[in-house]
Amino acid sequence: MRVDVCEVSWGVAEARIVREVSLDCPVGSFVGLIGPNGSGKSSLLRCIYRILQPDAGIIQLDTEDVWRLTARQAAQRIGVVLQEHSGEFDFSVREMVFMGRTPHKTLFERDSSEDVRMVEHALHQVGMLAFAERSFLTLSGGEKQRVLVARALAQQTRLLVLDEPTNHLDIRYQLEVLDLVRALGVTTIAAMHDLNLAALYCDQLYVLKSGSLVASGPPEEVLTPALIQAVYGVQAEVALHPATGRLHVVFLPRCTEVFR
Repeated sequence: MRVDVCEVSWGVAEARIVREVSLDCPVGSFVGLIGPNGSGKSSLLRCIYRILQPDAGIIQLDTEDVWRLTARQAAQRIGVVLQEHSGEFDFSVREMVFMGRTPHKTLFERDSSEDVRMVEHALHQVGMLAFAERSFLTLSGGEKQRVLVARALAQQTRLLVLDEPTNHLDIRYQLEVLDLVRALGVTTIAAMHDLNLAALYCDQLYVLKSGSLVASGPPEEVLTPALIQAVYGVQAEVALHPATGRLHVVFLPRCTEVFR
């Protein structure tokens, strides 16, 4: 699915949280939103997956205005994976993934053999089929995120929206979740804090500061020492990593005297 975000703005009262932001997301691309806390990343994503209605601008999914779709139609196209949270209800892993079939069913429609097949396939894709009868609440953070990705896959989604999906996860699970998403080949828009993960996995980066877009392009063009200093207020060195061939960022301590 191609996604075009054109001059989108959103705010509360007099405060502009998102200011005329445009994104170009080709089919199958992995697009990263980066920027400091409060830069508008999550608000922009909420506009894309229809939690917040923009004050101006348009969001198109394959040329269709997302706000002209019904909630059901939007849910059939967009899968959302947020930061891991424990939840309050003790569903099994299988039940969690079956929730992804809801947009494709009428209110009292029973699960079909095709629904079962899709859920099994989604669990297999994320490596969680063996955990199908486990309680979701007993899983590790990385396992929960894989289940949430499986739920999005069961929706037959063509767009994944990820809001800090690896926040609070240890390094192994951060890599597992992003490896999985990248391998799916589904158009993905992700808000990310870790610049090295963003450089490793994203095709294109969009940098937000105070709600405005300040830079965009491939990671090796965007993540310069000057931009990192201007946006994050820290000094950094950047270079291509010999093992990955991708850009790697090294942050310099603010007070170098303590290391001497």
